Amino acid sequence: MKKHAFVISSMAAIVFVFFLSPTLPLFPSLLPDFQVCAQDKQPAGEMIKLPAPHHQGNVSVEKALTERRSVRSYREDPLTIPEISQLLWACQGITEPKRGLRTAPSARAAYLLEVYLLPGNVTNLQKGMYRYEPNGHGLVKVADGDIKEELFKAVGQAPIKNAPAVLVFFGKSERTTTQRWIFLEAGHAAQNVYLQGISLGIGGVVMAGFVDESVRKALNMPENRQPVYIMPIGRAK
Repeated sequence: MKKHAFVISSMAAIVFVFFLSPTLPLFPSLLPDFQVCAQDKQPAGEMIKLPAPHHQGNVSVEKALTERRSVRSYREDPLTIPEISQLLWACQGITEPKRGLRTAPSARAAYLLEVYLLPGNVTNLQKGMYRYEPNGHGLVKVADGDIKEELFKAVGQAPIKNAPAVLVFFGKSERTTTQRWIFLEAGHAAQNVYLQGISLGIGGVVMAGFVDESVRKALNMPENRQPVYIMPIGRAK
């Protein structure tokens, strides 16, 4: 009887180590995908819930296309959280919850972008760095301090310094071996921000004239995040 009990206990211990221990993955080839999904569904830090976006406006698509311009000089007026909410929703918001489809198309629905907000002058929002979470339509603060200023020092382009807020588009390069998909998706998302901004009286400019590693270092981002666009936003002077 004691021998049988010992065998059963040993088998239980083996099952625990190989199947339940988080430090010994049984299927290492599946681990990267699991980690990405877990991170997307359970972002680190408390989420700041954004106001629900509007799905109907007073500006036609044709008018927005006609008036779209790149804006590099901004007034000192602050942006508001509802305005930020609308712009982020236009950029990467979910439009079909059951399938997780978003406002901007993505190759094979891989959704290869992460969008970060660097506020400088946004009403009721502290300076820092925030990741936009489409699931739940919220912001997760990932860094404190004047990160927008740190980005300006790294890139040296005046619109970053003068804008009340900056959006930074990163590609999740570990999710695809076809890097151009990242750039295409970023273009779709940035155009949405441009067009949505027309109805809000907010302009911006997409910039890609930077050294990737300098941007990653300024924002403390890992190697598997590909900086694609920096987009200062604000009201035109």
